[in-house]
Amino acid sequence: MTAHPHDTRSIPAEISRSWLLVAATRPAEFERARASRADQVVIDVEDAVDPGLKAGARADVAEWLSHGGEAWVRINDRGSAFWSDDIDSLKDVPGLAGVMLAKCEAGEHVTETFDRLGGRTPVLALVESALGIEEATSIARARGAFRLAFGSGDYRRDTGTSADDTAMAYPRSRLVVSSRIGGLPGPIDGPTVGTNHTILREQSAVAVALGLTGKLCLDTDQLDVINESISPTASDVTWAREFLEDFDARGRVIRDGSDLPRLGRAEKIDKLARAFGVDNH
Repeated sequence: MTAHPHDTRSIPAEISRSWLLVAATRPAEFERARASRADQVVIDVEDAVDPGLKAGARADVAEWLSHGGEAWVRINDRGSAFWSDDIDSLKDVPGLAGVMLAKCEAGEHVTETFDRLGGRTPVLALVESALGIEEATSIARARGAFRLAFGSGDYRRDTGTSADDTAMAYPRSRLVVSSRIGGLPGPIDGPTVGTNHTILREQSAVAVALGLTGKLCLDTDQLDVINESISPTASDVTWAREFLEDFDARGRVIRDGSDLPRLGRAEKIDKLARAFGVDNH
């Protein structure tokens, strides 16, 4: 079998920016998504699949993953009637990168999923409710937790919150703080509906300002904007590399209390720029 150019995705999932959701009922789209600019592909067997079609969708996903496909899979929540069958269909499937656990509301939901999958498959916890936000720290600390993601649409439905940036700042910030406490990478923001690039760019910038480091997306047309918006800017990279060069030139001597925070920021920007291929010229 000929190797697919995305068999080993170039961006590690820990720092991946764009997470492209693809309905499991559209197997013809799996390869297209995999060949796209998405840092990670997530095949959805949860909300995107009618209950009567879930068995067939699971079988199609497992078949594709078993024959050279590679992706994450969004599975149904721990309290649903579909969770156990989702797990059984995916356990030990070769191309499974990890699972995104829908409607996560407790640390045990993560750990039970992780254990049922054999204790090796990373679990990305999708937090989508008031209770999930309240329990975000215990979810982030749970054994098997890989990263947190924000199910913003379901959260708004649960709480009656508007999509206004101010109204949504609290749950996003809560996920950022909980991720830090749990020792996880930055969380992944919810999707922007629609293809207006100006709105998408603005919403991605807000997420980055709050400390989120990835974004779910619904269409391949969104990928370039998300990847660019979440990557360090060329001016940030220039600053970081000039600072590191100067710091090395003076023997890495600390001059004042601002040096260590700036050093940490510069090293992080430089690392991400190298991973994402951002040039400062």
